[in-house]
Amino acid sequence: MISIAKGSYKIGTDAKEGFEFDQEGPQITVELPAFYIDATTVTNQEFQEFVQDTNYVTDAEKFGSSFVFHYFLDEETKQISKKINQLSWWFEVAGANWKHPAGPNSSIREKMDHPVVQVSRNDAIAFSNWAGKRLPTEAEWEVAAKGGTDRERYPWGEDFLQNGTYHCNIWQGDFPLENEGLDGYMDTAPVQTYEPNLYGCYQMIGNVWEWCLNPARISLNEFNHYSANRFWKNFQRKDDQMYAIRGGSFLCHQSYCKRYRIAARNGNSGMSASNNLGFRCAKNG
Repeated sequence: MISIAKGSYKIGTDAKEGFEFDQEGPQITVELPAFYIDATTVTNQEFQEFVQDTNYVTDAEKFGSSFVFHYFLDEETKQISKKINQLSWWFEVAGANWKHPAGPNSSIREKMDHPVVQVSRNDAIAFSNWAGKRLPTEAEWEVAAKGGTDRERYPWGEDFLQNGTYHCNIWQGDFPLENEGLDGYMDTAPVQTYEPNLYGCYQMIGNVWEWCLNPARISLNEFNHYSANRFWKNFQRKDDQMYAIRGGSFLCHQSYCKRYRIAARNGNSGMSASNNLGFRCAKNG
């Protein structure tokens, strides 16, 4: 885990790059106690060890289905799967879960060092408790993502490409129809792909969305009023309200999802899972 020192940190942005309802700004200063955060998202290998030790059954396994982006499905699977209203490129696929991220015909056998996906926030909390950790607040996540800099877009700088080099895993091409894979990956990448930020955190931008501790789209000022311990105490219950997710994923594209930035915010219902949603853990310093 990466140690982040106690201190005053700026979070949020005054730029108008995102969606107004996400409440990315105005930028504020927060006072944070010392904390630790995982250098990488939790891998399939780590999650498998948790399941083997506890016999845990994920929400997607209980439901018998989960959400998969159309790009990873054959036509036969699409025909027998439910298309999601207003998001026609997503399907609810029977048999999709963390072991089979794109449905029963898929496998993680060759992806043990990739981030675990198809995990709900409830699943992430269960893993965190087993590991003696917790989820990070958005404030902690954003401070860690900056890597000790004052950057609001990307850990590596203000420009997405530097000398034609890709630093994260997102969608290139005609979204949602054609992914050119110019960054080297059409799906998830191993968790230590690309260079870490200056703190040593890998891939906090792109690859997979990451569950956070607090409810979605709360005022940034709340992080000066409520500690991580209080959020952890109050929001471990199983429910389906909207919770924060951060970082974007391999399915983000500038034409649709502009949230693959440090300051960008988003949310999802706590029992939801998909093949681009994972998590990393934190704990008190």
